[in-house]
Amino acid sequence: MTFTRGALGALVLLTIFGCASQSDLESVRRDNDEIKNRLFTLDRGLNEVRGEVKEGVEKSLAGYRQSLEALQADMAGYQKEMASIRKGGADLQATLESARVDMQLLTGKVDDVRILAQKPADDIALLKEDLNKRLTALEARMTKLEKGIEEQQAKAQAALKSPELLYQQGQDALKAGQGAKAREYFASFLVQYPKHNLAANAQYWIGESYYQEKNYEQAVLEFQEVIKNYPDKEKAPAAMLKQGMAFRELGDSKSAAYILKKLVDEHPKSEEAKIARDKFKIK
Repeated sequence: MTFTRGALGALVLLTIFGCASQSDLESVRRDNDEIKNRLFTLDRGLNEVRGEVKEGVEKSLAGYRQSLEALQADMAGYQKEMASIRKGGADLQATLESARVDMQLLTGKVDDVRILAQKPADDIALLKEDLNKRLTALEARMTKLEKGIEEQQAKAQAALKSPELLYQQGQDALKAGQGAKAREYFASFLVQYPKHNLAANAQYWIGESYYQEKNYEQAVLEFQEVIKNYPDKEKAPAAMLKQGMAFRELGDSKSAAYILKKLVDEHPKSEEAKIARDKFKIK
């Protein structure tokens, strides 16, 4: 902008003093037009950058909102379950308190027995027998109630540490694009519940998280754990397919072809084998 003003000033001076030739005026005009074009190009570039930045920010905010909504939904479910457990425990506790009051009332009957000591021996014996029966029944009832409270507490602890909850947390993190966090959940699941029915799935999703991050070498190793440790599980053919695809991404077509051929041979009726035959022409 400063340069434009200088050029215009020079033009005015040249015109006033009559010292400028036609070629000088044309040169000044060209300089002025060139500067205008540069300013227009810069302004257009700035507008494009602003648009890209705005779009990126809006996408990031949408992702964060989606993750927050999923987390809030999970927390609402957990809070509802815990509220139900707390209510059950409160009901048991109230029943137990009522039983304790009954126990105190029965204990007070001992004084009545002393007062009735002057009655015939048979009446006293019947009263003692009745009292002992009631005390025995009440003790059994209290034992049952205390056991119920312990079971409720154990249920509450199990709800907080269930394998299904831990597995679901891993899946939620993976869907949210948080691969590292998802791997933490799945790895913890495998350590705590190595014999669980979902163990093969947890190992598969660890490999899938690396595949999504395009860390194909580590994905190959993680999928191999599924193939080696869970050959009879339904995730085995899926792991073989993804391992073959990872080899292809690494440029190792020979290993990819070997794995995909093995998939077709060992799991010919699986959906993954069909994909290997149709997409990669494996026979």
